[in-house]
This record gives sequence, structure tokens and C-alpha cells, in this order.
Amino acid sequence: MVAADARNFAETLGITNEMVVQELGWDEDTDDDLRAAVEDVIGGEMVDADSDEVVDVVLLWWRDGDGDLVDELMDAIGPLADEGFVWVLSPKTGLPGHVEPSEIAESAPTAGLTQTSAAKLGDWIGSRLVQPKARAPRR
Repeated sequence: MVAADARNFAETLGITNEMVVQELGWDEDTDDDLRAAVEDVIGGEMVDADSDEVVDVVLLWWRDGDGDLVDELMDAIGPLADEGFVWVLSPKTGLPGHVEPSEIAESAPTAGLTQTSAAKLGDWIGSRLVQPKARAPRR
């Protein structure tokens, strides 16, 4: 991947300067260019699972065989800000570890999330998940 593409990917993910981004599921197969682009855009390092900060975005690298996606999503939303969102990043079709989009779509509501969009990110596919907005009280 070209570095300019990686920077565009960070923007595609809705990541902006000074956001706090938590990265979960890192492994040797993650896209280092995308990771570097995110850190460049936010102006610092992503935080890991041990952080106690409130986060704006969670990047969850997820592969087939990584475990229970619902459990992982439930853990991921713990430190998430009210307006924050989760990107589940999985290998694209045909690559080792590919996750069927239906698995993500079915896991999201069980974890209290709603899928809003998807993005192609080189060898990875991203699914954006948000927390439903609280309904305004009736008058």
C-alpha cells in the first residue's frame, strides 16, 4: 500500500487530529501503514487494551478464529465515549482469517451496537459500529 493511500484510509475511518484511538487485536498481520497513518493523523500513539482513558475510536483487528466477537465488542465499548465508534477490521475475502460480514452484522446488535457503514482498506475490510443514540424523552 502507498503511504498516501494509508493516510486516506485514516480519513475514511473518520479519525481526526487529537482523537484518542484504542487498538485491539494487533498481530503481525495488521497493516502497519494504516496504523502509522492513524498515529500520524491523531498526533500520537494509539492506546492499548490496558489504558484507562476514555476513547473516541476503537480499532479492532478481527480474524476468523479470534474468539467470540460479541464478547470482544462488549469489552471494546467499555471505555468508548458516548459519541465514539468502533471499527472492526477483518481480512478481505480470500485472505487467511477472513470474517463473513454477516458475523459482524449479527454480533453488533447483541453487543448493543449498530453497523453504519463499511470501508475497503487495502487487504482489510472495515465495519463501523456505533452505540445507538438515547431517545429524547417525550413531552
